[in-house]
Amino acid sequence: MSDSAGGCIQPRTAVTEAEVEALVRGICFKTGPPRRLGVEVEWLVHELREPRLPVSPERLEAAYAALRTVPLRSALTIEPGGQLELSSPPAASLMECIGTVSADLDAVRAVLRRDGLRLVGLGHDPWHTPRRFLREPRYDAMEACLDRTGPAGRAMMCTSASVQVSLDAGYEEPGPLGHVRRWWLAHQLGAVLVAVFANSPFAGHRPTGWRSTRQLRWAQIGAGRAGGPVLDSDPRGAWARHVLDAPVMCVRRDSGPWQVPDGLTFREWTRSHAPRPPTREDLDYHATTLFPPVRPRGHLELRMIDAQPGDDGWIVPLAVTTALFDDPEAAETAYRAVKPLAERTHGMPAPHNPLWRDAARDGLSDPELREVAVACFAAALRALPRLGATTDIVDAVEAYADRYVARGRCPADDLLDELLAEPRTTARGTSSSNAPGTHPDDTHPHGKDTPS
Repeated sequence: MSDSAGGCIQPRTAVTEAEVEALVRGICFKTGPPRRLGVEVEWLVHELREPRLPVSPERLEAAYAALRTVPLRSALTIEPGGQLELSSPPAASLMECIGTVSADLDAVRAVLRRDGLRLVGLGHDPWHTPRRFLREPRYDAMEACLDRTGPAGRAMMCTSASVQVSLDAGYEEPGPLGHVRRWWLAHQLGAVLVAVFANSPFAGHRPTGWRSTRQLRWAQIGAGRAGGPVLDSDPRGAWARHVLDAPVMCVRRDSGPWQVPDGLTFREWTRSHAPRPPTREDLDYHATTLFPPVRPRGHLELRMIDAQPGDDGWIVPLAVTTALFDDPEAAETAYRAVKPLAERTHGMPAPHNPLWRDAARDGLSDPELREVAVACFAAALRALPRLGATTDIVDAVEAYADRYVARGRCPADDLLDELLAEPRTTARGTSSSNAPGTHPDDTHPHGKDTPS
C-alpha cells in the first residue's frame, strides 16, 4: 500500500482538464515487450515469541532504525501501522527478482530477530486493532479522508499486508501479450488470485466470514478510492476518466495540516481552481492516493493478493502471476479459462462486483473459481521452465497446487481449521483437547470464537 511521495511542492503552473487526460494517457501505460517485473512484499511485524502481544512504537522505531543501516537492493518502507514493506528493483527475470528479494528478506529477518521481532505473512492482523505508527501529514489526511466511509480505511492502513506483483503493461499490438488483453486479464484473473491466495479470515480474534478480510476492507472503502474503472477497449481512456472523476484525498500544504476536501473530484478541481489551482505535482500525487486492485503506473500493479504464510510463501503468487502474464501460451490459456467468469461481474468494476465478492468471501470453495484456478496453475507449471524458473520454484508451485488448489482450499482454510481444533476450557479449568502447535516458520491465529 505504500506509495512514496515527497513533501509538499510549491505550486507551479496549473494543469487543465485536457492536460490531465493527456498526461495520464501518456504515462500510465508504457507499452513494449514484457521484459521486467517486480514485487512488493508487505509484512506484519509481531513479537517473536508471543505474536498476540502488541509491539510498542519505541521497539518498532529502534528496530527500523537498525534496518536502515543494512544495505539492501530493495527499497524498504514502513506502512502507517508499522507494517514493513520491501519493494524490489525492476528485474529482467523471475529468478533475478526472487533472488534479490530473498536475500534482502534474510538480512531483514536477522536484524528483527535480534530485537525479538519477526515478519508475519497474514493479509489482515487477526489480533490487533488499527493503531497508527507513522504520524505524517500524508497519513493524517488519509485517515481523515477514509474515516468518512467507516473503519475499513484504518484497518487497511494499519492492519493489512499483501504481495503486490508488478508487470509490464504489454505490447501496443493486440494478442496474448497486448496491453488491452493484459489489462482485461488482470481484472478477471485478479478475482481468481484473491480466492487462491486468501489468507485473512480473522479480525479482532474472530472469524469475519470472509476468506480474505483484507479484500473485504478494500471493498468497504468504496469505489471512488479503491475501485477500478469500467473495462472497455481503451484502457488509457478509461483510466484517465477514472483519475479525473476520483475524489481528491487532500490538498498539500508546505506547513500545517493538509486540507481534506469532501467530494471534490480532480476534474472539478481543474475547473474551479479552488482552494488553489492544481499542478502537475498534484496530479502525480493524486494518482498515488487511488488504490484499485489493478493500478497502471507505467506498468501494471496487481494489488489483490494477501500476504502469504511462511518465509517464502510470497514466491508462489509471484511465480504463478508472472507465468500467466508473460508466457504467451500460458497467457492465452488463462484468458480462455477466466473468460466465462466475466459474466459474473455483471459489467461492474472490480472489486465491487459479485465475482470479486464471492472470491474474497468463499475462496476456492466456489466451484467455478476452483475449476479456473486448476487450469491456471497447470498452465503456469508448464510455463515456468520456459521462463527460467528453477526446479525448487516449480516444485513450490506444484506443492501449493496439490495442497490447496486441487482440494478447493486456500491458506485461510488452514487458519479456520486451527480455530476449530483449539482446546476449549471446561468448567473445571482443564483443556478439553490438545492445542495445535505453531509452525516455526509460520504464525497462525488461534481465535477465541468458533465460526458463526
